[in-house]
Order: sequence, then structure tokens, then C-alpha cells
Amino acid sequence: MQDRLSLIGKKIGMTQMFDENNRLLPVTVISVEPCRVSQIKTEKTDGYKAIQIAYQEKNHVAKATMGHLKKANIEEQLGRFKEFTTDEVDSFELGQSLNVDLFEKGQFVDVVATSKGKGFQGVVRRYNFRGGRATHGSMSHRRGGGYGHFRRMGHIIKNQKMPGHMGLVRSTVQNLMVVKTDPERRLILLKGSVPGAKGGFVMIRKAKSARA
Repeated sequence: MQDRLSLIGKKIGMTQMFDENNRLLPVTVISVEPCRVSQIKTEKTDGYKAIQIAYQEKNHVAKATMGHLKKANIEEQLGRFKEFTTDEVDSFELGQSLNVDLFEKGQFVDVVATSKGKGFQGVVRRYNFRGGRATHGSMSHRRGGGYGHFRRMGHIIKNQKMPGHMGLVRSTVQNLMVVKTDPERRLILLKGSVPGAKGGFVMIRKAKSARA
């Protein structure tokens, strides 16, 4: 089983910084939320190995949630939970805090987030269609053309590219390099862009296929 333990953070935004060779790098700043181990699952008790992480402090949480956190020796009122499968459950303890030191400078990571929602869009913006001609009386400048199948009485084939909702989906960006970590301010800086809007939650995990 592959280790998929992740840190939960919030996207602050993008900026730029110089590296050791005075090269200007675009970086995304992520503020890591207080992530605490709230449950350890094993094959003996649950049939599989996993770590449950509690994060995001809230002003009010349910009594059942407070009881669950109390069993894990967590005093903060954390209202959101995420589970990750890992074979190294013995190396974690209930209530343990996971910080940015889980990653180091120069390491490659994968970032999972929800992309920005674009609403209902046509095929030109959604799939980069060229569009129709703009002269000689054409009335289909940005339309998708004919969708029906000529041999099946106009039947539309499944998964045909058509206008529809764009964005607001789970998106993963692979092999982003960790440029800098700031444990005191709980910040991690990644080279390149990260999906989602400012203030959105992101998951940072070890890259599946790290670059050489």
C-alpha cells in the first residue's frame, strides 16, 4: 500500500522569490492548518491501515465530535476530518500534530484541490473549439456544430463535447517542488501554481512519481 499521508492547508496566493542562482521563481504560498491525528485505524480493528486527521478550528462543534477529539487528547475544536491510508501507522500517536516539517526543501509533492468554478460555458472556452467563420452571413460563430450521428437518426454519442458546467472539480497537480518551508509561521512555498481560489483548502502529499 502506498503512503498517501497528506497535510491540509489553505491557499494564500502567489508571489515570487529568487533562488540560490538568482533565478526568479513563481511560488504559491500555502498556510498549513493545525493537523492533529484523531484516529489510528489498523487491520485488527478496522480491516485496513489508515490515519484520520482533524483540522480547521470552529467556534462550535457537535458533542459527538468533541467526544471523538477528547479520546485522541485533542483540546482544539476541530470540525473537519480527512483519512489517509498508510502502512506506517505505528509511527503515529493520537493527538500528534503534523507540521510543515513533514516536507523539506527540494522535495517534489502533489497538490490536490478543487478548481475554480467557471459556471456554464460554451465549447469555445470549455474545450478550445476554433469556432465558426465570422463572415458571409454565418450565424454560428461560437457554436459547436452538429452533434448527432448521421447513421443513427441524430443520436448523440455519449461523452460528446458540448456546452456545460466548467470547473469546480477535484484537480491534482503533480511534481511541484518545495521551495521553502517556514515552521514558525506554518507556511510552505511551492514552485508553480496550485488549483483553486484563495482561501481554498488544498492537500499536499509526497509525489507519486517524483522527478529524477
